[in-house]
Amino acid sequence: GGEWLSLPLLRIVPLTDSDLQAARQHVQDLDNYDVLVFVSLNAASLGAELITDLWPQLPVQQSIIAIGKSTAKLVADLLACEVICPEAGSDSEAVLAIPELQQLADKRIGIFRGQGGRELLAATLRERGASVDYIEVYKREQVQHDAADIAVFAAPDRIDAITVHSGESLHSLAGLLSTARKSILAIPIVVPSARVAKQAEQSGFKQVVNAHGADDASMIKALERIHANAD
Repeated sequence: GGEWLSLPLLRIVPLTDSDLQAARQHVQDLDNYDVLVFVSLNAASLGAELITDLWPQLPVQQSIIAIGKSTAKLVADLLACEVICPEAGSDSEAVLAIPELQQLADKRIGIFRGQGGRELLAATLRERGASVDYIEVYKREQVQHDAADIAVFAAPDRIDAITVHSGESLHSLAGLLSTARKSILAIPIVVPSARVAKQAEQSGFKQVVNAHGADDASMIKALERIHANAD
């Protein structure tokens, strides 16, 4: 029975052929990797497209890992393979707790992702003995909004809760709403992980709810908790 207002914050842009050269080279050597990691739905869809262009089927005896259940399902559907994902959580910390990523001496790992982003996953895997390559298949661009778009979100009496799906989205939101910052910070905000929850608290949000996942089901459950507490 809720009403949704959408304010896109980041645009996902697939890399052009010239920017994909490094990724394509890594994928041509896909059989040299022991582990492939997909860190988002976009990494899964665009990475799988690149893989299927170059490989009729995946090399054998590789571990395929995804950062969350939704990404795992998409990878499994697109590449017809078994996919490992965290039992709980959908961030780098959760992936790093997977048993298959503990003893990594002399292992080679390819991480499908967008340009930029967190370095924790690769840095920790290297500390555990792995050789790690980024296979970057997209970039993020901040969406520009006019005053009319922002005005809707600058009226907190119309908004009961806010959802963001990543730390980058949270940062973009804070920048866009700076003119109405004080009133916006009083609105409950739903975030996908403990890391982003901490960022939200540091940004000044007073009511931060961790959904423990960026998928729709996790976000909706968190919104239901907010609604129940408000009654």
